Amino acid sequence: MNTSNSRSTEQLISQLNSNQASTPQEAIAAINAIAATSTPEPAAIDALIQGLSHHYPTVGAAIVEVLVKLAPTTVQPLIAAFNASSDQGLQAYIIQALAQIGDSRACDLLAEVVGTAVANHCQGNVRRMAARGLGKIGSTADDAEFTRFAQEKLIWALLNPDDWGLRYAAAVSLQQIATPEAQVALQQAIAQETDKVVQSRIAIALEAILAADEISSMRNESKHSQKY
Repeated sequence: MNTSNSRSTEQLISQLNSNQASTPQEAIAAINAIAATSTPEPAAIDALIQGLSHHYPTVGAAIVEVLVKLAPTTVQPLIAAFNASSDQGLQAYIIQALAQIGDSRACDLLAEVVGTAVANHCQGNVRRMAARGLGKIGSTADDAEFTRFAQEKLIWALLNPDDWGLRYAAAVSLQQIATPEAQVALQQAIAQETDKVVQSRIAIALEAILAADEISSMRNESKHSQKY
């Protein structure tokens, strides 16, 4: 196994242990060494995920970046770690990573997080990240079923929760998906939305979808006219 400083996997894993890494710089050095490998071993990926519980926030942020970089290899271990943990801080980092990756295998988990009624602000942020992850999946998935599933959860998140931030995130994600169904939901939402910030963001989403439709129509007309 080759790393940027020729250390073994075992040494890198030990360095990620919060009891052995006396400074965040030491832990981040180990993280970067793992990131430099072309095919990280499963034990190294597991160590990265466990390192998300590190008491230095900068270490957690660095690990998220690497887990995203190493995707799709990291997706299934992240999902398994989320389901096995009750640590909300660790779960929040996992959702952040999965949302940025946007792999359809995480669709069920992200939808579950969006649909979980939680009151505290921290977990509210996690729901918003999950909503953005659904937007990425819904707009990039090859399987239309994933797009439909993500869209349904986002429409619910746009129209129902009390959390204005979640409704805002859902509007952004539905703009990203930009299906006719998403447009209808946004039109319904803007008629009932009372928060001015969210209402403004819904309007932006609708304008963007309409503008994209107009451009698509113009291109189709141009192609049609060139045939004759």
